[in-house]
Amino acid sequence: MSQDGVVNTGRRRFLIGATSVVGAAGAVGVATPFVRSWNPSARAKAAGAPVELNIAKLEEGQQIVAEWRGKPVFIVRRSQDMLENISAVSDKLLDPESSNADQQPKYAQNEYRSRQPDIVVLIGICTHLGCSPKYHPEVKPMSFDADWRGGYYCPCHGSKFDLAGHVYKGVPAPSNLEVPPHSFKGDGVLVIGVDEENA
Repeated sequence: MSQDGVVNTGRRRFLIGATSVVGAAGAVGVATPFVRSWNPSARAKAAGAPVELNIAKLEEGQQIVAEWRGKPVFIVRRSQDMLENISAVSDKLLDPESSNADQQPKYAQNEYRSRQPDIVVLIGICTHLGCSPKYHPEVKPMSFDADWRGGYYCPCHGSKFDLAGHVYKGVPAPSNLEVPPHSFKGDGVLVIGVDEENA
């Protein structure tokens, strides 16, 4: 109100507007970090993101290890001899038919537990207590098996798996190694975490 008792509406509007702008800016400043905290971090996104690997130069018998969702993933290119050794030990396996559907996608419910016979993709964690089995592809007598035909041996408690991740009978591990969802794209690119069925 001016000295003569007249209300200065222009000034009142200016002060209300200025106060509103400052208040709105403050609200945005407070809300932005709060809303941002709802978004997953880059690390969280990466933990569940698919992993792409070029396996075109992977040689027969060679294994590479990738990481997906914080777990080691074994990728092996198997030779014809290695595939024959899978068949040769089927009578020693606990679940040679891969009947437990929780351990692999439908496209891996076969003798070789893979989309294509020469490439196997396995979660590298023993199904007993979570150790990581060691890759022993050679066919020769071993301290843990005099008639070893190649595969994985877990040094923690002695579990054995063949070259398709089938568990042997009479070992602590109760089930086959898990096959993660995976697919192939382009020339020799393996995608772990995405399969064509759910892409």
